[in-house]
Amino acid sequence: MQLDLNLLTALDALLEEGSVAGAAARLHVTAPAMSRSLGRIRKATGDQILVRTGRSMVPTPRALAIRAQVHALVQQAHQLLSAHRELDLAALERVFTVRWHDALTTACGTALVTAVHRQAPGVQLRLTAESGTDTPELRRGEVDLESSSGRPTLPDIRHRFVGRDQLVVAVRPGHPLAEGPLSVERYAAAEHLTVSRRGRLRDPVDDALTACGRERRVVATGPTLAFALDLAPDTDLVLTLPDAVTRAARDRLGLLTLPLPLQMPAIPLYLLWHQRHDDDRAHTWLRDLATETVRALFTPPHASQQDAAP
Repeated sequence: MQLDLNLLTALDALLEEGSVAGAAARLHVTAPAMSRSLGRIRKATGDQILVRTGRSMVPTPRALAIRAQVHALVQQAHQLLSAHRELDLAALERVFTVRWHDALTTACGTALVTAVHRQAPGVQLRLTAESGTDTPELRRGEVDLESSSGRPTLPDIRHRFVGRDQLVVAVRPGHPLAEGPLSVERYAAAEHLTVSRRGRLRDPVDDALTACGRERRVVATGPTLAFALDLAPDTDLVLTLPDAVTRAARDRLGLLTLPLPLQMPAIPLYLLWHQRHDDDRAHTWLRDLATETVRALFTPPHASQQDAAP
């Protein structure tokens, strides 16, 4: 009996996604093509693999029993076939999905796209926004590289430290807070605009103020730093935001930068990827290039070497 080993890849996607449409999107094939693959898998295994329940599909007991083994076999096959291949960037054709914080994308997304296209013109980049909830795209292979301010908790997610940022205050020219030293009292008394993907009106700055016996008035919250920065030049709203990743945007808008009158911990920045890419030479090239691009934000002339050290 001759087996099409490509069916293992299809089976892995079907078991991970739990649907024909999801598996098709993951492998960049049509839904009818994936449906035909499922039919061939059913014939080869003698099992339905996925059965319809209402409007969704659920795996059979056999599918649940073999899911981990199938995934391991697919990963081993990829490593076996690519371990000794030299990486030819000029001939590389691949799509990478990079999910970064919007401020990081604004600050160095252009530099990354330019560097990737210059070195590997056949590579396509998808720069996507962070979602409002924690999602498993790294583990499912839908995202190749992600930014985070925290280390991952899952053992199969790798991470690399790329820099530390500090919070600063940004206001329009002529703002009352720009006159004289900025005290905690004056800072708390101002009207503030915060950023939260989930729409939260409170963040760690409010906790620090509470510890000082102060409260601030948050007038509004926006989903992205770009939204908040666009409001600042025409209002008296005060922004508290990370310095390095917003420096270029603040300079472009002509905003004034003031020191935050609170003791706040530095904000670490990490790049995350799934362990399946540890030995993937193309992915290693991408994350090294991304690391170099992002670290440039943390090494301006006035920054210390300690801030940029890994």
